[in-house]
Amino acid sequence: MFGFLKKAFGKTNEAIREVLPEKKTKISKEEFEEILLEADVDYELIERLLESLPETITRIQAYNSLISVFQYRAEWIDPNAYHPFVEMIIGVNGAGKTTTIAKLARRYQKEGKSVILGAGDTFRAAAIEQLSRWAEKLQVPIVATRQGHDPSAVVFDTIRSALAKGVDRVIIDTAGRLHTQTNLAEELKKMVRVADKALPGAPHRKMLILDGTQGSSTVNQAKAFDAMIGIDGIIITKLDGTAKGGSVLSIADQLKMPIYFIGTGEQPEDLIPFKANEYVNTILDEIFVPA
Repeated sequence: MFGFLKKAFGKTNEAIREVLPEKKTKISKEEFEEILLEADVDYELIERLLESLPETITRIQAYNSLISVFQYRAEWIDPNAYHPFVEMIIGVNGAGKTTTIAKLARRYQKEGKSVILGAGDTFRAAAIEQLSRWAEKLQVPIVATRQGHDPSAVVFDTIRSALAKGVDRVIIDTAGRLHTQTNLAEELKKMVRVADKALPGAPHRKMLILDGTQGSSTVNQAKAFDAMIGIDGIIITKLDGTAKGGSVLSIADQLKMPIYFIGTGEQPEDLIPFKANEYVNTILDEIFVPA
């Protein structure tokens, strides 16, 4: 796991090494501040993290400071508590929704679960085609229609098909137009209502995909989507392609939501569960000499 994380935060670690070329047993408060700024941690959060720290910081002190960001109460949803488990994937275009759906499907397959996909982004023909290609590659069924058709019909048909076939996992794509557009908000709300009609209680998890290369600016996106339909969890993508790995701290601090997975590459296997302690240690490994 640490190897995958090291790969995912490679560019962030390079940015840390630019600030601190050599690892140390202790660092100054100023060095720690500069490292966090370079990794795209929100400045207000940095100030709070530094408040309780001494002028010279050890690894354990740095660890306790960073891990405190994740000490919030969050409601984690267990897919195994539902059959079928219906998951709706949400996010703006370009965040990596379709690829993440493929990664989730692959992960569920490895767990021995059957999967069906719903191509609910009917706004873009390319989204339907891309998801259909992934379905073919992963050998999973997909419910798809033509561009411009009602996405809520796709939601209904996908869930009803899963019920009829005894499928374990339902993953539904959604349109990713700009989160400020009122029509998208109404469309998403309708999709959620229709899911509940097809299967009371569905969707069981509304997962937001955030683009890690956008850094802390994704927080506003998340808040907007949460206000629309309520977000149950987060997946952060493309962290392997950015030096903004510290934005995970800002996202956790401001949203107080479960971070389920992080994307570490383009392949279906490149999705790993997020664990706060491993994330913090991966950063600190670049700062402090081994104990």
